[in-house]
Amino acid sequence: MSFDLWLTFVAASTALLLIPGPTILLVFSYALTQGRKVAVATAAGVALGDLIAMTASLMGLGALVLASATAFAVLKWVGAVYLIWLGVKMVRTAGTATLGDMTKASELPAHGVFGHAAAVTALNPKSIGFFIAFVPQFLTPSAPMLPQFAILIATFVTLAALNALAYALLADRLRSRIERPAVMHNLTRLGGLTLIGMGVLTATLKRAT
Repeated sequence: MSFDLWLTFVAASTALLLIPGPTILLVFSYALTQGRKVAVATAAGVALGDLIAMTASLMGLGALVLASATAFAVLKWVGAVYLIWLGVKMVRTAGTATLGDMTKASELPAHGVFGHAAAVTALNPKSIGFFIAFVPQFLTPSAPMLPQFAILIATFVTLAALNALAYALLADRLRSRIERPAVMHNLTRLGGLTLIGMGVLTATLKRAT
């Protein structure tokens, strides 16, 4: 994998991770109810959840990428449509986005927070859809798949953990502001527009060689 291709993956992954979703809402929840004392447990749980989701999603991608240019093109367009659809849906529902009942969660010990964060992240359809739709653009069919998967997984999991930790610490410092509906509305709308842009980018990317 070339360094330029890896940097592009880092940028795309960072954009995805910054988008509010089930995982970020959970991070907000624990930061608002328990503060920074569970920040590390939350970040570790997010990392484990993403490791599980990404590994499972990529298990069948190697054969598909190597199969044919036609199969790759079909996957690319399906992924592009999915990302754009998800983005449009987020923009349309931004006005109702809230932290909801999650801010009322009862206190859990660190290991409970870790397990909950891992489960929510592993079952997050946004992440799974991203892995299936976008990751093939960063694979080189002529090179061994396993080393490429290892690099991409390690990169994404590290970024996910750092992102969750940063969100938790930020939410702890800005509790009163984050709870305001307007903030969540704007974050969700921005996230939807970002997903739409990623969908358009997916449709224009070419198969790596």
